[in-house]
Amino acid sequence: MGFDKFGRKSFTNMTKTAKFVDLLAEGKVEGTVCKQCGAKYFPPRADCAACLSKDMDWFEMPKKGVLETYTTAMYAPFGFEKDAPYTMGLVDFGNDLKLFARLDKALKQEEVKIGMEVSVRPITYDDGQLSFEIIKA
Repeated sequence: MGFDKFGRKSFTNMTKTAKFVDLLAEGKVEGTVCKQCGAKYFPPRADCAACLSKDMDWFEMPKKGVLETYTTAMYAPFGFEKDAPYTMGLVDFGNDLKLFARLDKALKQEEVKIGMEVSVRPITYDDGQLSFEIIKA
């Protein structure tokens, strides 16, 4: 599957980490890990920024993390206009591993708190596009 199936509006269909989209289709949210130095990345990277190795592998993101911060977008960029308003958050999984994503629309604004335990899951939009979102753990 190409990267053109990722997100609400994709501007590219070729990338060295296109397997990420295949994994989402399988129900997995995964990052990459360097086989040489062990550095982990999300979003996935094809090359290690720490040691410059191209020898990368995939790992499943942790099941639980902590919501570090969040914001609600009242206006949206091109391709996302129909989605506004939506809330995005930054999840800290520890060991310098973080994830930025939208929060599940079913999560009420008054329930969202910095420090709350959250998880991440893959989603498929009505038009078949794939992505991932933050949910309450």
